[in-house]
Amino acid sequence: MKPIVIVDYGMANLRSVQKAFEKLGHAAVVSGDANQIAAAPKVVLPGVGAFRDGIGQLRATGLVAPLVAHVRAGKPFLGICLGMQMLFTRSLEDGEHLGLDLLPGDVVCFPERPGFKVPHMGWNQLRFRKPAPLFRDLNDGDAVYFVHSYYPVPSDRSVIAAEAEYPTPFAAAIWHENILATQFHPEKSQRVGLMMLRNFAAM
Repeated sequence: MKPIVIVDYGMANLRSVQKAFEKLGHAAVVSGDANQIAAAPKVVLPGVGAFRDGIGQLRATGLVAPLVAHVRAGKPFLGICLGMQMLFTRSLEDGEHLGLDLLPGDVVCFPERPGFKVPHMGWNQLRFRKPAPLFRDLNDGDAVYFVHSYYPVPSDRSVIAAEAEYPTPFAAAIWHENILATQFHPEKSQRVGLMMLRNFAAM
């Protein structure tokens, strides 16, 4: 069995994601090689930082085509944080920047509200909207760890698999066919996050 490939485009804490899979007994490699990504049975696109920099790095490293081909081939794909945001049509972070457009929608910033700091950092409960494969053996209300100022607003709300509130509901996870993605960090979400990564590896 070929290992899970964690995409290296220079903008993520890749080793923490790899260690989480290894802790679960699943082989995972960090790679920026387009051929290895194209041949992978499962791909994880993590990310931290600004949307413009992230999508620019993906394009500069020639990784957009193998990522899109992987998704269109129907193979399991997991986006994490910025890796989730880049799946959408565009981001409004520091201007307007086009994403991968695998899912229609915009990435927007939390509005300023009294008592709610931006970025949103810390643990927050999930409210499941549909039984995504990532959520097997988990419970509505389980908490996960977030660090973000922006979040996607899908044009098609049926792709939202889970919401969290800050203070109003926002898309915390999406599921559309073979695409799964989380705005939170499963690799930092202890037992709940490890169960999600286990479920992804089992797909």
